[in-house]
Amino acid sequence: MKEQLALLPRYLAAHLGLTLVALALGVAVSVPLGVLVTRSRRLEGPVLGVASVVQTIPSLALLAFMVPVLAALGARSIGYLPALIGLFLYSLLPVLRNTAAGLSGLDPAVIEAARGVGMTPREQLRRVELPLALPVIVAGVRTAAVLTVGTATLSTPVGAPSLGDYIFSGLQTRNTTAVLIGCVASAGLALVLDGLVRGLLAGVTRHSRRLVLLCLGGFAGLAVFAATPVVRALLARDQVSITVGAKTFTEQYILAGIVAGRIERAAGVPARTLGSLGSTVVFDALKSGEIDVYVDYSGTLWANVLRRSTESADRASVLATVERELPDRYNVHVAAALGFENTYALAMRRPEAERLGIRRISDLGARARSLRVGGDYEIFQRPEWRALERVYGLAFREARSMDPSLLYEALRAEQVDVITAFSTDGRIIVDDLALLEDDRRAIPPYDALVLVSDRLARTRPEVLEALRGLSGTIDAEKMRRMNAAVDEKKGSPAAVAARFLDELRR
Repeated sequence: MKEQLALLPRYLAAHLGLTLVALALGVAVSVPLGVLVTRSRRLEGPVLGVASVVQTIPSLALLAFMVPVLAALGARSIGYLPALIGLFLYSLLPVLRNTAAGLSGLDPAVIEAARGVGMTPREQLRRVELPLALPVIVAGVRTAAVLTVGTATLSTPVGAPSLGDYIFSGLQTRNTTAVLIGCVASAGLALVLDGLVRGLLAGVTRHSRRLVLLCLGGFAGLAVFAATPVVRALLARDQVSITVGAKTFTEQYILAGIVAGRIERAAGVPARTLGSLGSTVVFDALKSGEIDVYVDYSGTLWANVLRRSTESADRASVLATVERELPDRYNVHVAAALGFENTYALAMRRPEAERLGIRRISDLGARARSLRVGGDYEIFQRPEWRALERVYGLAFREARSMDPSLLYEALRAEQVDVITAFSTDGRIIVDDLALLEDDRRAIPPYDALVLVSDRLARTRPEVLEALRGLSGTIDAEKMRRMNAAVDEKKGSPAAVAARFLDELRR
């Protein structure tokens, strides 16, 4: 609990900063746009239609979509910018619709009276229409504030720190304390913002200067708190650090901690980790130099980056090809092969596998039509899965995608009969699962590789040398034990990584 609470100020400040800026931009754009559509009815349908379409796009998809768009424009494609743009777009509709509805719903007699006393259109808007429509507009702002706070938790996979770091990492490592802190902090923040906006409206409508100043002071205090990470970064701008990326599962959090710790201990260079990044996001970030290093797997690079056939791929040739072609095609370099494979595998409950006589994936082919398979978000769209279907003729009764952290629970609860697993996952041993042999070699080898950006390879030889020292230091059994130490024994990835580095130094 103490370790998680120590992270709260940083995550909360980052989350609050994203929310306040996105909300301020949303209000600044939506209110004038709402006024405009009430003055030109031809614009109302298209403008509200576009805003509604944006709102229907799944929030995580919208945030992820920002990454390739910004990369194509040459802008920073991970971190604060894509998250801010996505949150800004999501904040538009509630304020825009309420502004238009509030102004359109005014009593025509009031508008006519304003004209009758000689008010100009601008005076009429400023002194009559907006004050009367203010409660409806503020209701939209309150909705947008709560929506933006909630959606901001999804900025973690695009590299923007937020309270979502608690939720994503907690789900993957089965740390309910982290998930609870993230959810409670997010809900609390939403209530605080909603209360301040409501209080500000009450102060204006009651002409209570004290209440208005109190709420404005509250917003100012939140803004100062949200700015602390920015100030800290500016003060430390001369201290160049290495950014280590990680994907969204336990092993990646541990390996990111090992890599960052190795850089600090052996090269004496500060390093920070940026976790819970999407698989394509993290590679694109390395390629563009927005992160400096992360661990990926030769099979993923072979099939999804180099677009090679997964069938009968030889381990040595896959590794050699990846090491040769990544620098030529993407300016990405392999610094070290850690020494273990973490390949995709199919797993079943052992008693069920024995009852059905299934030991290999080829045995599964004839039984698949009566079985349900569960997989992570991306596996059913990956070339590895298409190869399994083609080579083994797999056609399951039902295929269900879910968060990777829930796969083992679903198998244990008999909600699915087969799951896609990672061969070094500690839960395979704990749950006594049967791993099915890939007897026709449809899945390529998955050696864990430390990848570095071209910039790091060229400018930081001491870091590159430190990373090379990790070559061959982790075997599959050691990685499995480290994963189990987090998933089953509730250790933190950082503590597990530190213990490994301590052992390595002995």
